Amino acid sequence: MPGPGGFSSLRRLAPRAWLLSAALVSCQRDSGRGAAAESGKAGGTVVVSVPADVETLFPPFALANQSKLAIDLLFDRLSEIGDSLNTIGDAGFRPQLADRWTWASDSLSIAFHLNPQARWHDGVPVRASDVRFTYEMYRDSVVGADVRSQLSTIDSVTVRDSLTAVFWFSRRDPEQFFNATYQMYICPAHLLDRIPPANLRSADFGRHPVGSGRFRFMSWTPGASVDFVSDTANYRGRAQLDRVILSVAPDFTTAVARLFSGEADFYQVLLPENIAELARHPSLRAVPYTDPSYGFLWFNLRDRRAARPHPVLGDRRVRRALGMALDRARMLQNVFDSLAVVPKGPFYRSAAFADSAVTPLPYDTAAASRLLDSAGWMRGPDGARRKGNRPLALSLVVPTSSKTRLRYAQLIQDQLARIGVAVSIEAIEFGAFKQRIQTHDFDATISVWVLDPSPSGLRQSWETAGETGGVNWGSYSNPVFDAAVDSALAALDPARRRFYLRRAFQTITDDAPAVWLYEPRQVAGVHRRVQLRYLRPDAWWAHLADWTIAPSERIARDHIGLGPGAR
Repeated sequence: MPGPGGFSSLRRLAPRAWLLSAALVSCQRDSGRGAAAESGKAGGTVVVSVPADVETLFPPFALANQSKLAIDLLFDRLSEIGDSLNTIGDAGFRPQLADRWTWASDSLSIAFHLNPQARWHDGVPVRASDVRFTYEMYRDSVVGADVRSQLSTIDSVTVRDSLTAVFWFSRRDPEQFFNATYQMYICPAHLLDRIPPANLRSADFGRHPVGSGRFRFMSWTPGASVDFVSDTANYRGRAQLDRVILSVAPDFTTAVARLFSGEADFYQVLLPENIAELARHPSLRAVPYTDPSYGFLWFNLRDRRAARPHPVLGDRRVRRALGMALDRARMLQNVFDSLAVVPKGPFYRSAAFADSAVTPLPYDTAAASRLLDSAGWMRGPDGARRKGNRPLALSLVVPTSSKTRLRYAQLIQDQLARIGVAVSIEAIEFGAFKQRIQTHDFDATISVWVLDPSPSGLRQSWETAGETGGVNWGSYSNPVFDAAVDSALAALDPARRRFYLRRAFQTITDDAPAVWLYEPRQVAGVHRRVQLRYLRPDAWWAHLADWTIAPSERIARDHIGLGPGAR
């Protein structure tokens, strides 16, 4: 690993910013061909390269992007959010399993009428009892769905008749409809209701799912591929593609190499040096898109061995010092060149709820050293910091599937060494990485959150309740932050919502449970034979079923036998 020599130990690989800008302008013009291109008859296969395997195909337990992609192909929500990503009321939402809905006059209930043609992939009709079962499953603390905290304003779901499910709310809320629809994929009660809740996470359904979406599950070869085939009799119409294959690579380098070799048609995240390579492949093009994500250095505030604060990171002064010792702008330039910005908080800048007035921690190594001194971590003659006989040493866990995070880990190690903090890097396979983080078995990690269109995701990721009902695995807890988020989400007046969100964002930034590192400007690599539709910010794959391939541009892999999964 690089030593205290800093950035000189990690050579800049990115091309110059002006070259990137020129390339992307050209690519954006090219990507517009998709909507106007003649698609011909439906058909063809698209291979998507992914740098890690899916974790599960069971909706309540999916966290990683590749799992969410797969689940979006297989399962439907009651209603789908529109491309505007509006979360207030139901404006822009499109029917999926529910073909219509009715609000009560007091806005405390919504009745969803199901499309009578909707069927599970095993042929059983989708019914209101499936909706009620799904809600109860997601809310069950034994099941442990990660979005449970975001369903807290829903009191219950009842069945009015076989095709009508009614959601009842504890109070009026600007995002009632969003929470009732966006957070849950409806699951088949007839296949799941006899499985004890404690056994659902390990149930075979997660490897052999039955959904209602426009694609049906075909096969999953762990570590190699996940295969989906068009549900040709689907109630929403068959997909434009015959087949989608997720080609699973063991790491980023292999995943992007499959795009360049022609083995894959799409890869979602190109780094600057990949864009330079793209120019040498005339069959490929770059497509910029908005991605609502941010990468961050995440601290574990809880001792992994006992129910007490972390012996180092439980101290707010230490966390603030670590954040102030990192030159985030220089790290970002080293890794991304011009393809990212430094976040100001746990949000992406183009989000409707972003706040540019939040004051971030400054880059100030002298102030960082003073904070560590005040916390009792004194620097010795060898340059290392100790408190008594204990060295100031931390382990930084990162997944091998992310080249970006591996680079950042080395840069963080270098920069913190300058103020006497020893950082060891543990680079591990994604499955093991996920297990370590979810069980709080880490000091620090570099993680990436892909955000909901709504700030309600803050409940899941950073509120106290998110430690047991969400993904707050760093155990951050501040009642001031919790109250500010809750007040913001309950506010009907936009000005009051902004006021409380600003308070929440400034509170968490000052507490430094994390250091906000990068907000990428994403660029996907795409084979020119594939005509895309809009890459929606919260889920670039949202319109994948409507991607097309002209018949004259289909290649041999389109004609692989589809097997018994098709109908």
